[in-house]
Amino acid sequence: MDLTARIDAAATLLAPVLRRTPVVASRVLSERVGHQVWLKCENLQRTGSFKPRGAYNRIANLTAAERAHGVVAASAGNHAQGVAWSATSLGIESTVFMPVGAALPKLVATRAYGATVHQVGETIDRSLSAARDFAEQTGATLVHPFDHVDIVAGQATCGLEILEQLPDVGTVLVPTGGGGLLAGVAAVMQRHRPEVRVIGVQAAEAAAWPASLLAGKPVALEHMSTMADGIAVGLPGEVPFEQILASEPTIVTVDEDALSRALLLCMERAKLIVEPAGAAAVAALMACPPDELALEGPVCAILSGGNIDPLLLTRVIGHGLSAAGRYLAARITISDRPGSLSRLLGELGRTGASVLDVVHSRTMPWLAIDEVEVILTLETRGPTHRDEVLTALDDAGYVVHVQD
Repeated sequence: MDLTARIDAAATLLAPVLRRTPVVASRVLSERVGHQVWLKCENLQRTGSFKPRGAYNRIANLTAAERAHGVVAASAGNHAQGVAWSATSLGIESTVFMPVGAALPKLVATRAYGATVHQVGETIDRSLSAARDFAEQTGATLVHPFDHVDIVAGQATCGLEILEQLPDVGTVLVPTGGGGLLAGVAAVMQRHRPEVRVIGVQAAEAAAWPASLLAGKPVALEHMSTMADGIAVGLPGEVPFEQILASEPTIVTVDEDALSRALLLCMERAKLIVEPAGAAAVAALMACPPDELALEGPVCAILSGGNIDPLLLTRVIGHGLSAAGRYLAARITISDRPGSLSRLLGELGRTGASVLDVVHSRTMPWLAIDEVEVILTLETRGPTHRDEVLTALDDAGYVVHVQD
């Protein structure tokens, strides 16, 4: 069975069990890019991401003998939950290997969906090795997160829904890690609407696709470091690579500031909780140069997942506020005399900045005997106001060290 037939079969299989996730208009993004922008809310899919599309399709197509031995997977989060939910729904035992440092909410959710979870190793590569060993020892089927034709066919159903919901769509932006979702969406567009621009979006610090496409084969990254763990994949899959190479989608990258600002925009303006990887398509619309994207409207940005650890969410919000010029952390040395702190705060009051936190320290080793250091956290109204605050402090004679 070729990929086209598998996608049609997956659509029929998944329709009764998965949610048809909504598309919602984004006025702020539409104004920014000059085209109508819609958000495809896979963060509202079962288990909080697009992953059950591929996982359920893969597991449902197992033979009776394969089902009897159960399934095994390795994942730090979204794929783990997708496999656990899918297997339990189909009455099949599942085992998932997760890194020791996996986020607690994702660990708890995977167990709640019915999987037996083992935490092995510090990285997903070590967990995957353990999962492969388990499969060899027990006969369980390894459900890979992206490198199987049934996974790609399942993810492709997201693309089919986009065409049904937005029949005149001109551009689709897809968060991209191993390539399963991008390959599926690209295959659908190539078949039904080949004129649609498909853009894969990667985190700049985990971007394996540009070099791989240039080389004509999957090329492994030597190092990755990104908050977008859902698309932090160091080696593209062989199966999605073949489809993506044939479809020739555009690949762009976004940095950590763009990801955090995109997550913040989704929360504030769209009222949607999205994880950093899930916000990658929005980040591209906010940060990439227009000539790089070459958008054709209407535009659809896939929000691929919403499973974010609340602790990470708190840090990312702070990072996003800082990147958006609405949050300023600074160190200022002042005289250790009565009234010095009051004068500094008075100067800040005149700028209209809101003081969120003040730390007053005399013990730093670089301070003179008559100096104190004040560490300030301020809320500002945007980049222009932030610059005005810094200028006012400089004009008043203060030496300000801005903290990242």
